[in-house]
Amino acid sequence: MKIHFTISEEHKNLFLEIAKRVRLDLENNYKIEISYSYQKKYKDTIAVDENNNILFDKNDDIIQRPGGHGALIENLNDLNADILVIKNIDNLSTENLSTETVLFKKYLAGYLIKLQNQVFDYLNHLDKQEIENRILEDIILFAEKNLFITKPGDFENWDKHKKQKFYFDKLNRPIRVCGMVKNEGEPGGGPFWIKAEDGSLSLQIIEQAQINMNDEKQKNIFKQSTHFNPVDLICGVKDYKGNNFDLHNFVDHQSGIITNKSKDGVELKALELPGLWNGSMADWITIFVEVPISTFNPVKEINDLLRKEHQN
Repeated sequence: MKIHFTISEEHKNLFLEIAKRVRLDLENNYKIEISYSYQKKYKDTIAVDENNNILFDKNDDIIQRPGGHGALIENLNDLNADILVIKNIDNLSTENLSTETVLFKKYLAGYLIKLQNQVFDYLNHLDKQEIENRILEDIILFAEKNLFITKPGDFENWDKHKKQKFYFDKLNRPIRVCGMVKNEGEPGGGPFWIKAEDGSLSLQIIEQAQINMNDEKQKNIFKQSTHFNPVDLICGVKDYKGNNFDLHNFVDHQSGIITNKSKDGVELKALELPGLWNGSMADWITIFVEVPISTFNPVKEINDLLRKEHQN
């Protein structure tokens, strides 16, 4: 079993101490490889004040902030794996409550593998010069019914070669299966249909900070959302030939989040990069699956640690 953590550099020694202890406790039953990385410094962004003036610290150096979890697409891109299981460190419970969480992780991974096998089979057909009309029709139906990939408005006027290329490009992308829980009012984002500038639709995870809450229509859509994103992702990051995707090619660089922070008592605005599970994965094949609320045990504030799910 390979486990990778992204950690803060200043906490390295404490992390290594805990990781060593955990490995010793489990090594009789499991073979565990633990690795770690830091958020890349070159992904930091410049902080500004409320008037958008660049801020400087007491040494007259520009104040820079970590680029948010979207910067971690770099860390994911560095990993060599067939399938990645992503979970927030603040969404963990005690071991005695983990049975259902582990079970649904397996379900999500199994569903990803099932979809991926079919996608790879169709890509091998699409990669040929000629493809049978029957198979192309199967691909179109599968893409619409299982992957929610819709045809462009003028699709029926295209020749066969153009249709074939369209579906090759649409299927030859990283895949993520995202567990979603019923919305019970926790702060955060959720699953939505998003319309792009060209009119195309795609499934996306959207954070509240990305929505104009001053727009009553947008605000109502967000408030009526039925499901919530607990950050529970199973990701297929290799193509049908077994090569790693370059994940940089699937980021929506036009998205981002401006957040309010403080440093040394100074209020500031910080630009965060396209979020890891929204903008940084915007052009992935995306599937949403409902999972039980029992698999979601968040810690958003200190009092959340008093919940029974976090008591040993």
